[in-house]
Amino acid sequence: MNQAIMILKNEHRSISAVISGLKELARMADEATQRPDFRVFRAMLRYIDEYPERQHHPKEDRYLFARLLARAPSAQPLIDKLQSEHVDGVRRIRELERSMLFLEDRWPVGVREFRRLVDEYAHFHWDHMRKEEDEILPLAVLHLSADDWEAIEKAFAGNDDPIADLREKDFHVLFSRIVSLAPAPVGLGEPWNKTAA
Repeated sequence: MNQAIMILKNEHRSISAVISGLKELARMADEATQRPDFRVFRAMLRYIDEYPERQHHPKEDRYLFARLLARAPSAQPLIDKLQSEHVDGVRRIRELERSMLFLEDRWPVGVREFRRLVDEYAHFHWDHMRKEEDEILPLAVLHLSADDWEAIEKAFAGNDDPIADLREKDFHVLFSRIVSLAPAPVGLGEPWNKTAA
């Protein structure tokens, strides 16, 4: 497997890990008798907004999709669909943020709605990543040149994802915060029944 594909797949795994954690915490919140610690929800939504939506997806559009389209114009319908999903992902994150703010303000009113939106976002995102890995990457392997792959690898190597073990910025601090705030089994934080805020 070339390095660019390995980076892309590692980033997908790290995004999936945070989304899985968010799904589990939304389930725990739905079943909780004590107010959850909303700091962990804010940190997870910030990660999903800032990392996949503002770094990963724009680079897929600009480097992977654009180069594939130049080499394989027949990929246009699939690329259009995936780019549309990138736009839809941003809208879905805004919905999650609004739902979380309402839930935090009116706990426990809104917990089922928040959980439903988290589950829908997770399904949407996992389906999106599956299309990229099962359809786009095999096309890219067939059509892209060594120079294309080098440019894609260089672009993605500049991303800063602590889970995928990459570089830059403050995502390492953010991920550490998520782990320290989330209660078991998601993280190392205190159980919510001991949380005051």
